[in-house]
Amino acid sequence: MGRDNPAEQAKIILRSRISSPSFVFSFFSNSPDSNYSKLKYIISSSVTEACNNSVLLLGPRGCGKVAVLEIVLEELLKEHPDMISVIRLNGLLHCDNNCALKEIARQLCLEHQLQFSKMASYDDNSQFLLSMLRECGLAHKTIVFVLDEFDLFTQGKQRLLYSLLDAMQSITSQAVVVGVSCRLDADQLLEKRVRSRFSHRKLLFLPPSREDVQRLVEHILLLPTDSSLPNDYTAAFNAKLLKILTDEKFKGIIDTLCYSDSTVGHLLRFLFSAICHMDIKSGFLSVDNFRSALPSIQRQPKMEGLKDCSVLELYILVCMRRLEVKELELCNFNSIMKEYKSIHDAFQTSDYYARNVCLRAFEHLLERALISFEDNKGHGQSAEFRPVKLLISWHELHQGLKSHRSCPAILHKLMDREG
Repeated sequence: MGRDNPAEQAKIILRSRISSPSFVFSFFSNSPDSNYSKLKYIISSSVTEACNNSVLLLGPRGCGKVAVLEIVLEELLKEHPDMISVIRLNGLLHCDNNCALKEIARQLCLEHQLQFSKMASYDDNSQFLLSMLRECGLAHKTIVFVLDEFDLFTQGKQRLLYSLLDAMQSITSQAVVVGVSCRLDADQLLEKRVRSRFSHRKLLFLPPSREDVQRLVEHILLLPTDSSLPNDYTAAFNAKLLKILTDEKFKGIIDTLCYSDSTVGHLLRFLFSAICHMDIKSGFLSVDNFRSALPSIQRQPKMEGLKDCSVLELYILVCMRRLEVKELELCNFNSIMKEYKSIHDAFQTSDYYARNVCLRAFEHLLERALISFEDNKGHGQSAEFRPVKLLISWHELHQGLKSHRSCPAILHKLMDREG
């Protein structure tokens, strides 16, 4: 039944696209200045020119470092069959030098159909690695070492990194070390003896810009014209989608999505959820589908906590936000009370409570972890005098006030001023 329904087929096509890194990141691989092109050149030059290379892929999680690397390796394995061996290590599993070298030996033995000895010592595995690098170099075969969570390999004496990079100084070796890390300062964690052997190539993966996000959504969601779908349905679907992409409401949804997390991975989860909300009867995506998908992928515990706050607690949070904007050196209960009184005096609000009531509301916010003390010092000091900080962003507070049933209009007005 689903196969006869073009809407069901369209959902299958779009879901398979989102689940395919090669399709998603082909959008970024067209430019010669892309990380894809640079990484492919670095690794392929080691294969074709019989040289050693090392490179770091750095950037926040979800920006496509591993996805682009896998696409490059897959293409090179097809272009140069039997000329590349890939050894994969993860810092979460193999940060111990002995364990990492044993895993390298195991994968090399598996790749070249050799017998692996579990009882081999660190020195035995080290000698085996050197001999394999030499033999593979003589056979014009490149070994690619992929070190995921690279920064974890820099802990301790860095014997593994030194052994790998030192072995690559040999004329006969032919290898590439690719480090993947979400720490932008990963290269600074290397010891001097390791850093001197590293090639200092770094590729920085950043979240896409708003314009790129818009184009990427179009790249993923526009149905192909050469598919098995009816041509009239494809044309109507694409026309409706292009209209949605220019809608200001849709752009607002994308802005909200990217405010907290603008990585490609987060965007793909959002699009997958939007497709799941697509109405099969109409057969088309709508702005409501994207609006419904937004709260389903965004964890908003702080905003949920705001729903149960009293009006007085909302006043305290807004006062703290105003004190942040004023960049006061000290923010404590007393300074919050001064700001609270200034708001009351300026606008003659009816929501004015006694100091002891305000203190209980203040302590309640501390319990709910919407605010916290600046440090652990001053345990014997009264809560009124200890410095505090706000644990909720302007955006979360602004949205929380909008969704609160009893929020006074004056607080909306004050927050709009601060924005």
